[in-house]
Amino acid sequence: MLADRTTTASSPTEWPAAYPQGYAVVDVETTGLARDDRIISAAVYRLDARGEVEDHWYTLVNPERDPGPVWIHGLTSEVLEGAPLFREVAEEFAARLAGRVLVAHNAVFDWQMIAREYARAEREAPVKQRLCTIALSKELRLPLPNHKLESLAAHFGVVQRQAHHALDDARVLAEAFRPSLRAAAADGVRLPLHECRPLTEWNDGPAPRIGRQGGGGYGGHRPSSWRPSRRRPACPHPNPGRYEDGKRLKQGMRVAFSGDTSVDRELLEDRATEAGLHVATSVSRLTSLLVTNDPDSGTSKVVKARQFGTPVVDEAAFGQLLRDVEAADE
Repeated sequence: MLADRTTTASSPTEWPAAYPQGYAVVDVETTGLARDDRIISAAVYRLDARGEVEDHWYTLVNPERDPGPVWIHGLTSEVLEGAPLFREVAEEFAARLAGRVLVAHNAVFDWQMIAREYARAEREAPVKQRLCTIALSKELRLPLPNHKLESLAAHFGVVQRQAHHALDDARVLAEAFRPSLRAAAADGVRLPLHECRPLTEWNDGPAPRIGRQGGGGYGGHRPSSWRPSRRRPACPHPNPGRYEDGKRLKQGMRVAFSGDTSVDRELLEDRATEAGLHVATSVSRLTSLLVTNDPDSGTSKVVKARQFGTPVVDEAAFGQLLRDVEAADE
């Protein structure tokens, strides 16, 4: 078992050759959490291979719509009115990300927001891999009470000056990531790196331009559709039944997903389909396996899995199972 990390770790002399050569620690503030919400500020701390800060960058972004929960991020319509549009900062942002692993706290959210903004600008973000500091803290078995950034910061003695300000959140994360990275290197931990797929298709519906806060912060705009609805081909293999703990997955098994995942959900589903599994959108008595990182969440899928006795595994275990899926019976 790995030792608990309560203070900053010294940099090991022998550095893992497989580790990335540079990182871009990113934080974005947004108008909300939905697929059609917009970035209103972004910050990047560029770090070298061992987590030392090289430089940092920050920008406001005019979202061309209601700024959302001002009581959280403090950015009003008046403040954002004169800010550049995302397409006007896209090139500079890209230069900060290029050739580096994107690091963020709940990285799948930041990556998806960034990918959508680049899709709107008819460009692609130059990001090949991302690293979530929540996943890294789990790999290191840090004794955190929860997975909030403030808890990670407190663990390493990093002082937060202005929560929900992109620049300060990125600074805090960079300062907490450095000792985390060194602890991982010292123990030979494999970093939880995940592939990033840029969006190449989008369809942005009309939305009210920035100028007036709407009631509640999240309403007053029409949702957008970023990818055409995907109809997966029918699984060619019969369902062999439920997954059994300690055994291999078998082609044709029905797999359902619930809750947030570190890997983009569509990418995870693509991998399951490519392995010959049947990706199900709901849980029934025929479901072979439910994949969730939060088995105590109480979602309808988790509740049904309990009722039906459906086996449940987390995303990491499912990733391991995907590496060796048994062929279907002929």
